Amino acid sequence: MISARANRRAKHRGAVTVEFALVIGLFFMFLIASIEFARFNIVRHVVDNAAYEAARKAIVPGATAGDATDTANAYLATIGTQGATVIVDPDPIEDVTEEVSVTVNVPMDQNTWVVPIFTGGATVSATSTLRCERYRGIE
Repeated sequence: MISARANRRAKHRGAVTVEFALVIGLFFMFLIASIEFARFNIVRHVVDNAAYEAARKAIVPGATAGDATDTANAYLATIGTQGATVIVDPDPIEDVTEEVSVTVNVPMDQNTWVVPIFTGGATVSATSTLRCERYRGIE
């Protein structure tokens, strides 16, 4: 009777090991996906803010496209983004400019915390367009 009970326990121990081996892969896949999508949302939020703040910087009198680019890059540097591009339209910004658009693109291939399995190939992009605050004179 004792040997039959020990034999059953040994069979269950083997079953637990096999079940663990099957489930651990799924567990780590969900863990990596959660980390990647959290990073994706952080980057998305910062890119939106960088585009908006850069456009705000560019609409004031005396600002240049370089000022807007520097502002966007400063925001992106807070989370350590790599390979970002900032496009200011128009460039150069003149006194007669009515609107300024700033587009920020960040490739996720270079900006994940783990291997870019789920967000690889994606690019986070945001555009902000604001009217200038420049005096254009009386027509």
